[in-house]
Amino acid sequence: MTDRKPWRAIFRLLERDERIFAVLLAVVMVGGLAMLGLVRLRLCHQIDLYSLVFWFAAYKVGVFALVTVNPRNTRWTFIGALGVDVVLVFVLLCLTGGADSPFVNLFFPLVVINAYYFGRWVGLLLTAIAGYLYWMSAWLAPPEAAWTAVVILMGQIGLPAYALGHVADRERRARGEVERLNAELTGTLSRLQAAQQELLVAERMATVGRLSLKIAHEVRNPISAIELNAEILQDIVTGRAGQEDMDEAAGVVASIRDQVKTLDALTEEYLTFARFPRPHFEEEAVNDLVQELAEFIRPVATRQGLTVRVETDAGLPMMEIDRGLFRQAILNLVKNGLETLSRGGELILTSGRVGEAVEVSVSDTGPGIPDDVARQLFEPFFTTKPQGTGLGLSIARQITEEHGGELIWKNRPGGGATFTLRLPIKRPVHA
Repeated sequence: MTDRKPWRAIFRLLERDERIFAVLLAVVMVGGLAMLGLVRLRLCHQIDLYSLVFWFAAYKVGVFALVTVNPRNTRWTFIGALGVDVVLVFVLLCLTGGADSPFVNLFFPLVVINAYYFGRWVGLLLTAIAGYLYWMSAWLAPPEAAWTAVVILMGQIGLPAYALGHVADRERRARGEVERLNAELTGTLSRLQAAQQELLVAERMATVGRLSLKIAHEVRNPISAIELNAEILQDIVTGRAGQEDMDEAAGVVASIRDQVKTLDALTEEYLTFARFPRPHFEEEAVNDLVQELAEFIRPVATRQGLTVRVETDAGLPMMEIDRGLFRQAILNLVKNGLETLSRGGELILTSGRVGEAVEVSVSDTGPGIPDDVARQLFEPFFTTKPQGTGLGLSIARQITEEHGGELIWKNRPGGGATFTLRLPIKRPVHA
């Protein structure tokens, strides 16, 4: 709307406490100065009050402008303005009769209102300064003031200044507490909203997971039937070798069997991830497991032109592990290494003791893991391979955690990556 009322703009300008304080102090001091000008002064103490009020008001407008333009230095601006005000009142007292000057009353609003802004202790300090300046002005412009007059002045100024400063301090503490609680409440609400969104996503994922699990379970029977029929068909084709188109048919059947095996492995891996078996821990020799696994994958590695190197620590103690599951975890890491190297390179299996833990590592001499992949490395279903499931590392980490350990990785300085299964020698009770 174009016809906004001017007082709304004024209120928006006075939204901050500092501006309100600057306006309040200016109104009280300029108004007090103008009101006290109504008191008739002796001829020897006459001053140009109208010019004084005008320039004093202009000075207060300047303070307000400075607070508005440079809010970061507001406190120092008010301290400087307070010093100017105190000096001005003292000079007025000296020029208009000292102890008999009516302008001594300017100390009341000056001290009390500044006590509201700076606090009760500053109010008491200003009270002492006002009493001293009152006595000093009387000494410079006789007659001198009696000590009782100074004490009465300080009491009349100090008591309300301390009370108002105390109330202001409590109000600031209460406001700070409200702001703190409001910030905590806002943060709590934000976390609750985030948790609610995560819960909705988790519920959807759980529903999808249950449905996928059922689908994977139901798919296994047709896969088995297809594999069986493909095997029968391969036997038929093999029996008719040499006939027209039989060689091509044999290739097609072999391709079908390869794809069926891939699909069966994928389904099995997903079911393993979704229905993680409960581990059964028995004392086993980790070195024997590593050696056995190395011999198991060596023929495959040889066909790929890879070398397999095994480095074991003979001093490793017997450990409580689930042999089948732990073998699966190492095998998943080995498969990743084989797929990374593809053709040529070296796969290194090592075992060793580090403090109170045993580490089994699988290293390769491949290109390593780029940063964009590393961020999602252990996320289920994340894969960079065309036929990968994205579950190998997730299952390996899940198995390691069931053993009370952790799965860590790092890129090797000379190229490649190292994945390490770290298990505590003494398995935690909860694992």
